Amino acid sequence: QVQLAESGGGSVPPGGSLRLSCNVSVSAASTYCLGWFRQTPGKQREGVATLADIERTTYVYSVKGRFTISKDISKNTLYLQMNNLKPEDTAMYYCATEALTCTTHESYFGAWGQGTQVTVSS
Repeated sequence: QVQLAESGGGSVPPGGSLRLSCNVSVSAASTYCLGWFRQTPGKQREGVATLADIERTTYVYSVKGRFTISKDISKNTLYLQMNNLKPEDTAMYYCATEALTCTTHESYFGAWGQGTQVTVSS
């Protein structure tokens, strides 16, 4: 069973940056699809970014140009670099894999981490 563990969350002011990490218990090089999602209380989990094994990336429109998804296969780690953070980016962030297809729809993903909290506030 795949295990994922997120880290790197925290509290930053608007305009700040954070880099989230997700350690994956299987080879990141051979994983078909890895993704980042976020969720706020009372709302459905939202896809933020995905990275397919052919290095194709997708981003939700609201983070394009500010967030970058990447992976380090030597460390089996997925990253999400978040720049110019806004209050509306505040959420619990999750990484996920075991996707049937590499999209930002959460229903296609079968393995999830426990999440890391990101708070953007002045």
